[in-house]
Amino acid sequence: MAQKPAVARIWRGRTRPDRADEYEAYNRAYGVPPLEKAALGVQLLREDREEETWFTTISYWADIDSMTSFTKGDPVAVHHLPRDAELLIELLARIQIHRILVDLQHLR
Repeated sequence: MAQKPAVARIWRGRTRPDRADEYEAYNRAYGVPPLEKAALGVQLLREDREEETWFTTISYWADIDSMTSFTKGDPVAVHHLPRDAELLIELLARIQIHRILVDLQHLR
């Protein structure tokens, strides 16, 4: 039986609109695959705005210990991809960790 996630690890980053497609492809190729292998689930979200594009990556974990094992240390520390400094507007120092209180996915 599959484990239910208890925590979500949320990273956000923003880029210029003219670099958004490039960053999306880069993140899909290098950011998402390690999470697919280790997390219970992962989502990559994109919000296009007039002056910037936001990306949000949410990974789902059974507990903080499994997340800490994946990050090899502080689970709220950001592990930037090699080209993040080039492609993102700023490099955030922390990510968010949320306990999952309701998990209803009765998608229609």
